[in-house]
Amino acid sequence: MKRLAALFLMFLSLPAVAQPRLVTDISQSRIDISYRFAGAELLIFGAIQHPGGRTPRAPPGIAVVLRGPAEPITVRKKARVAGIWVNTEALRFESTPGFYAVATTRPVRDLLDERNAAIHEIGLRHLQLSPATAADPETTRSFQDGLIGLRAREGLFVEQPHGVQVTDNVLYRARIPIPSAVPVGNYQAEIYLIEDGAVRARSTAPVIIDKSGFERGVYVFAHEHSLLYGLSAVAIAMLLGWLAGTIGRRTAT
Repeated sequence: MKRLAALFLMFLSLPAVAQPRLVTDISQSRIDISYRFAGAELLIFGAIQHPGGRTPRAPPGIAVVLRGPAEPITVRKKARVAGIWVNTEALRFESTPGFYAVATTRPVRDLLDERNAAIHEIGLRHLQLSPATAADPETTRSFQDGLIGLRAREGLFVEQPHGVQVTDNVLYRARIPIPSAVPVGNYQAEIYLIEDGAVRARSTAPVIIDKSGFERGVYVFAHEHSLLYGLSAVAIAMLLGWLAGTIGRRTAT
């Protein structure tokens, strides 16, 4: 609350502008993941600076998007063939966010038209996942819906239609849940001021999610020395298997 009050005082001291402007801050710019990490909550808040310092009577439309690093992913569809479940179709998407959360003052369809929502990728159904495999639109949409549904069940894709609270038509805040399975990397918080179905102002804030402690050491070693890491993992597994067998034989005798 102290940071929010300080932000509001700074907002009052800003000069008047011709266009609306967003002033944004976040509760933490870095989230460390350790073995005890069970998830977190990121608070994104700020103020709207209106032209001439005048506050509109109508509540403003705000969309807050937190997007994680993109990665290619292949989605496969299974079907029963001769009584056995096998992969029958596959579609590859080149730019799937590892994490995507959107919070808005109202449902996206009530804030933006389809074109503007697609341009800014606001809302799960407006994500541009860039399919690499040629397919008809119906098939592409089916695979995309399946991928979004899977990520949503894992808590990695989140949509909160009333997740942004606005105070006095000036201050806004949104709480974004961060699941324990969140991928590490550089994230981007994007805040949009929406009026008459179009984006009028935008601000961004970087967020870093990374491992810490022993987990970070293992993660870095695995990525920088993948062959040695793999051999070490196999050696440890064989050693543990041998120890378990030895203990089992001694117990039996």
